[in-house]
Amino acid sequence: MEPLPKIGKVDRRVFEEVILPHLGRRDPSVIVGPKFGVDFSVIEVGDRVLIVEVDPVFVVPEYGWERSAWFSLHILASDVAVSGVPPRYLFIDLNLPLKMSDEEFSTFWRLFHREAEKLGVAIAAGHTGKYGGVDYPMIGGAAMVGVAEREGYVTPEMAEPGDVVLMTKGPAVETAGILSTMFPEVIEKYYGRGFVERAQSIFWLQSVVEDALTLAELGPRKGVTAMHDATEYGVWGALNDLAEASGAAIRVYEDKLFMLEDVGKVVEAFSRFTGIEVDPYAAISEGTLIATVRRDYAGKAVELLEKKGIRASAIGEVLQGSGVTIVRSNGSEETIEQPRQDPFWPVFFKTLEEVRRVRG
Repeated sequence: MEPLPKIGKVDRRVFEEVILPHLGRRDPSVIVGPKFGVDFSVIEVGDRVLIVEVDPVFVVPEYGWERSAWFSLHILASDVAVSGVPPRYLFIDLNLPLKMSDEEFSTFWRLFHREAEKLGVAIAAGHTGKYGGVDYPMIGGAAMVGVAEREGYVTPEMAEPGDVVLMTKGPAVETAGILSTMFPEVIEKYYGRGFVERAQSIFWLQSVVEDALTLAELGPRKGVTAMHDATEYGVWGALNDLAEASGAAIRVYEDKLFMLEDVGKVVEAFSRFTGIEVDPYAAISEGTLIATVRRDYAGKAVELLEKKGIRASAIGEVLQGSGVTIVRSNGSEETIEQPRQDPFWPVFFKTLEEVRRVRG
């Protein structure tokens, strides 16, 4: 067996060799169980199904408490929303670090509650305590649950040949949102103080809840067939995950891809600052939704999203076969492999090292 990673999620081999064969009692009501590249499970309960996702509670005080509360909730909610089902119940375990003050916790929790109300999420049960050996950003875990009719959801396995591939917001949204929030002096160095606030507003794009639930208005399976958010490894990773899960090929067109102007400027600034070349399409991008829709619904899908102020484009199509290819502007085709490394991390840690040195 391959060793566990030093940090981050286990890889496919560990998942398939250690976790997948050992899942307790087999129960036929678990329609969709744990699968690599699928962010939620589906459990049949009578004539309804529960959409269940589990993730760490991810809190970064350096973002500020309002951003931290918003981001930690939307990470959880997004993984349910990509099923096409609104998140409804939250079960949460908070293992708080000893250094977190009563005032900090109260501020965080009130803001977390406020955002849950906005999303229509009831916090149904939980556990809260302070413990040694705990530190940010992972301060517990949570399960978010949605409720749907038996066939009122989609999974990344449901894309079919003939479907159109959509992308919202473009690549590197999370990369730009986090870097500009954590290191505003880098943005100011290249673009001036006036651009900093604009760049930091990218942070609030790091959710696919509205994107996914808007596409769900087309009808799960009838209009929208599959959705996946572009988290680690970005757009290229999400496309590969979706192609593999569906047992199909995906072809995208370079001329149809787009990147938000401010995201591009932020990525360029940090690439210059660190000397690390960044492929924005391989960079972490919570907030970017990759979806497939029936061809007859593609125009309506883009129209619905843009009415909500969400930039979107049809970037390709699902075909028979496997893997992901891109058709370049000159007509040549190139295979897009699953990225081996997300460029966000080396850029983040090199910037952190340099900024700490300068800040003293």
